[in-house]
Amino acid sequence: METIAEKKVGKIVAENFRTAKVFTEYGIDFCCKGAVKLSDACSTRGLDLDQVVEKLEVVMRVADQSPYQEMSLSQLIDHIVNVHHNYVEETIPALKFYVDKIERVHGDRHAELTAIRQEFFEAADALTIHMKKEEFVLFPYIKAMEEAQLNNFPLSKPHFGHIENPIAMMEDEHDTEGERFRRIDSLTQGYTPPVDACQTYRVAFSMLQEFEEDLHTHIHLENNVLFPKAQVLYSELNS
Repeated sequence: METIAEKKVGKIVAENFRTAKVFTEYGIDFCCKGAVKLSDACSTRGLDLDQVVEKLEVVMRVADQSPYQEMSLSQLIDHIVNVHHNYVEETIPALKFYVDKIERVHGDRHAELTAIRQEFFEAADALTIHMKKEEFVLFPYIKAMEEAQLNNFPLSKPHFGHIENPIAMMEDEHDTEGERFRRIDSLTQGYTPPVDACQTYRVAFSMLQEFEEDLHTHIHLENNVLFPKAQVLYSELNS
């Protein structure tokens, strides 16, 4: 039987969403780097594996209330779009305004704000395009696969070839944004505003932190729950 230390981090969170808070506490990436075994993730970060396992086991004794594994693919897609895609779309304009403003007002004393502004503006543009590719290409095909299975009718081949192709592209783009927000986290010293920060400065950092936390959940649901299930369904329909 596979031990928890041998399990991949993303799989642990997919099975029990409450474990995400433990990984966040230890700085272990469960979304973009979710394909790494827990033992390897701890080794890379110099963490005590037994200590992390103990904390995970405490959390896992509480029944997981998250419904993600029980959702149909269509339900999960609707959740991702309605909750996470909408959050990104609604938050970007205000956050762009704030990071632009604090860079203009405080950039002479805090040079890192220029890099933070550039990183976030690039992330905002990339995520906007990324989400539309999912909403107009990949997600409709996944829903079509599910409908074909439920109604027992043949499904035509997608224009993108094998489903692995768009999934691999989406996962690569997830990795890019995960790395970008790790840089933002470093530039902001863990989203800690300096002592001379005004209220707008503090709001901007709090919003950036919330944005990254939502992105972690967003990417996790796609990489570790939706995509693996879609790959299994594709194989079943094309066996």
